[in-house]
Amino acid sequence: MIASERYAAIDIGSNAVRLLLSEAFETDSGPYFRKISLIRMPVRLGSDAFIREKISKGNAKRLTQTIQGFKQLVKAYRPLDFQACATSAMREAANGNKIRKRIRAKTGVDIRIISGKEEARTIFANNPWGHLPEGGAWLFVDVGGGSTEITIFANGKTVSHSFGIGTIRLLENLVSPSQWKAMKRWIRDHTRDFTSIDAVGSGGNINKLIKLAKCTDGRSITLGKMKKVRGYLKFFSYEDRITKLGLKPDRADVIMPALKIYISVMKWGGIHTLSVPQVGLADGLVRLMYRKRNQPPGG
Repeated sequence: MIASERYAAIDIGSNAVRLLLSEAFETDSGPYFRKISLIRMPVRLGSDAFIREKISKGNAKRLTQTIQGFKQLVKAYRPLDFQACATSAMREAANGNKIRKRIRAKTGVDIRIISGKEEARTIFANNPWGHLPEGGAWLFVDVGGGSTEITIFANGKTVSHSFGIGTIRLLENLVSPSQWKAMKRWIRDHTRDFTSIDAVGSGGNINKLIKLAKCTDGRSITLGKMKKVRGYLKFFSYEDRITKLGLKPDRADVIMPALKIYISVMKWGGIHTLSVPQVGLADGLVRLMYRKRNQPPGG
């Protein structure tokens, strides 16, 4: 029987809170990670944080109750290590740190509010970057409710940037033309020297888009298919996306803004196909915990 190690991670995002229970196995080709359970609670903190600049009492209470519930599941799972991180909504809310301290006092869970760059680095930790052709690069894009994280890997080095362009911000008309121009300029400046770019996408929206596009391999989507999905979804109202397409209510309204971001990134980066490994921030946290626990002495 192969020995395994258990890990747990909570990702407090702008659109939802997720708990990942994961297991790691050491194999001849390196560690293998298996998702035991992924639980998602639709607590939309971003609607508070990005519009009112603070999290409402109602959402703070829902978040605390969610963390209390998740804590009991983590306790029953008995992982070797556990982390909880919060991203842009908690980061930008004026009362984010106050709520973090209150949750720690009530539940014992110590939430780390991480920067956009740390978020990008953590998501990037998911990928065992394979061989690149000479002059090639990897581009990783994660679209969230409050921000879009982009990491480019080439020649053994990475460069990351977090942009304040997210699905909830777009829904609420909180993204200016200058922000779009800044992202376009950054992508073009950092991709123009490469003859080929392999791209990876993450986030709940891209996983749903893969299913809607009915991609044959279920692991990648072309720019052309993404545009077709956009055209297809335009014929459905918000209610129809829920009742006829089976989207969750908190997914049905953000999926079009997500498409706009993914299509823009692919177009500006000269990217034809986006691979979708179905991993996110919580998966990255698990991998970093595993590496820390298993790194050789002095490593």
